[in-house]
Amino acid sequence: MADRAHIEHRLNGLVSENRFTIAVFFPLVGAVMLLASAEQFLIPDPLVFHPLLVIFGTAVMRLPLIVGLLPLVGRRAAAAIGLLTLYAYAIEYVGTTTGLPYGVFEYGVDLGPMLLGKVPFGLPIFFLPLVANAYLLCLLLLGDRARAALVRVPAVIATVLVMDLVLDPGAVAIGFWAYDLAATPFAVWPYDSGLAFYGVPLSNYAGWVVSATVAVVTLDAAFAWTDLRARLDSCAFMLDDLVSFVLLWGVVNAVYAQWIPVVLAALLGVGLWYTDRFDVPAPP
Repeated sequence: MADRAHIEHRLNGLVSENRFTIAVFFPLVGAVMLLASAEQFLIPDPLVFHPLLVIFGTAVMRLPLIVGLLPLVGRRAAAAIGLLTLYAYAIEYVGTTTGLPYGVFEYGVDLGPMLLGKVPFGLPIFFLPLVANAYLLCLLLLGDRARAALVRVPAVIATVLVMDLVLDPGAVAIGFWAYDLAATPFAVWPYDSGLAFYGVPLSNYAGWVVSATVAVVTLDAAFAWTDLRARLDSCAFMLDDLVSFVLLWGVVNAVYAQWIPVVLAALLGVGLWYTDRFDVPAPP
């Protein structure tokens, strides 16, 4: 326990001392590199969507969330995270092979090693933090209303959906993945009828409601919300990963004039500002 406490203390110091680099510099540089890769502009071919750079950059931006949660991760939470990791792999495999529940899609860039040739091994580091960030933001925004699970859980699910309304259009715009809109209508969800939101079929968002519900309910059972709220109060950087998300995907969507996702990213930023979390220190 002493070793773990020492490691947690060192990690807290590392993130605290490098907040600007992690939460501002990395997402802005990441946005530039993603856009340069997508447009094949002023970037050497070996660096175009280099999977190690994508995964490394994402992992660095996740550090504030991971370090913030680490003191609260016991056996129950670790087991829940393990189950959600397996769920993420399983639902993505089903999605890439059947089109359910997200719609017919395929990856357009190399995101590193693939499980069964279908699912990026690094998928959990992309999916699970979205849910955790949404959960933490809602705890702050809801205040005392977070005591009621019937308020807390639906609010987090809705926030996860808002985040995907920002993420998916941006990812499609730069070619991370692409949906086959012709194959998706009726073959997947009867009500989809070919409607799309910046190249993303409506069935994708129905699928995200399903996955968000599974993830939020699992995390809600794994962590005591009161412990999470107390950790938020004592850890200034815990939502810096969401700051990175707003900056990176806000910039990407703005470059492609996808204004609804830009507005939604801005609303998330307003939520961070309202809770006094958009306060990353200026560079020295």
